[in-house]
Amino acid sequence: MSIAEIEARTVEGREGAPGEGVLRHVVLGALFGVVLVKSEAVSWFRIQEMFRFQGFHMYGILGSAVAVAALGVALVKRYRGLAIPGKELGTGRRYWIGGTIFGLGWGLVGTCPGPMFALLGTGMGVMVVALLSALLGTWVYGHLRDRLPH
Repeated sequence: MSIAEIEARTVEGREGAPGEGVLRHVVLGALFGVVLVKSEAVSWFRIQEMFRFQGFHMYGILGSAVAVAALGVALVKRYRGLAIPGKELGTGRRYWIGGTIFGLGWGLVGTCPGPMFALLGTGMGVMVVALLSALLGTWVYGHLRDRLPH
């Protein structure tokens, strides 16, 4: 199943007016941001500690997230009939390259894309630079996507 077919099925299955439920998503996003801040998942010191293999804190958070996501996907697949198409891995080169770029950005900025919004919400204004850079990178990828090997 192609991405276009998945997107078409997703749009067909939606009910209600466009924009309905936006408030719910904003509230959930804000709560997620509070959890990230309170768990210190957005702490530059915790992230550096993780990359230097000096503490278990972030590995525990990431491992818990993977476990919860795996359980959630398994439950949705079982009870809602979710079908996730298989993926051709090939040599895996693109994953190594993309993962390296992502990891370098994470290490340099001290945060991954999700917590950037939470850090901005805590008043860390310098995150505007990281956020605008992430948006620019996303725009460039979207613009070049058709010309990149997938």
